[in-house]
Amino acid sequence: MSPSSEETSSSLPLHVGIIMDGNGRWAKAQGKNRLEGHKKGAEVARDVVHWSKNLGIKQVSLFAFSTENWQRPKLEVRGLMSLLAILIPKTLPEMMHLNVRFRTLGDISPLPNSAKKSVKQAVEATKNNSGIDLILCLNYGGQQEILSAAKNALRHALLQDNPEQAMEELNPTTFRELMWCDDIAPLDLLIRTGGEKRISNFHLWDAAYAELYFTDVLWPDYSQEHLELALEDFKARERRYGLTSEQVQS
Repeated sequence: MSPSSEETSSSLPLHVGIIMDGNGRWAKAQGKNRLEGHKKGAEVARDVVHWSKNLGIKQVSLFAFSTENWQRPKLEVRGLMSLLAILIPKTLPEMMHLNVRFRTLGDISPLPNSAKKSVKQAVEATKNNSGIDLILCLNYGGQQEILSAAKNALRHALLQDNPEQAMEELNPTTFRELMWCDDIAPLDLLIRTGGEKRISNFHLWDAAYAELYFTDVLWPDYSQEHLELALEDFKARERRYGLTSEQVQS
């Protein structure tokens, strides 16, 4: 998807993705178990949506649970799923008040029934809201998303009279339409907390031209000031999309 002139000239990201890292280390430093870190992190996630809406951001993706996170200790995974089942219904009235449209990205079918029910109910209840999109990435992986789109493209091509021609006609725009939630905007800014400097299979396609921002702050300690610092850094970036600096400036 090519950026519009409005998108390239804006100093505010339309879509911000956040890898919320550091819950476990925060809990350990506090002498608490890892689940307590995730509970505190969930509070910060709720606050970030509020701050983002007030600042004018339209979409926020939060990497809540990756396809690889199933390999974590079973007790921690069960605790995370229980948090989903409990906290989403609790925050639903606030989402309605703030005009938040709650969405998910990823395959939620393997989630326990209680968590899956809470997620689906929130998606349905908020589907007509328009203040800000909260995209919770659950059982999500960027490689898996791209692979799913590739399989969809192959299935489509094999149904055509000329499969070879159908494959040749495929381009980045039409391929993206085969991905999960293709109406979500490409990522403008990717923030990772916790000090690690990698994107960990998050929004691999849609982060192609995202600005990357890494901070040592552990997610439970993240504040509005930290978010505003990331946005200030974003404003100072020159987004060239493959062009030269002179072309952009002219």
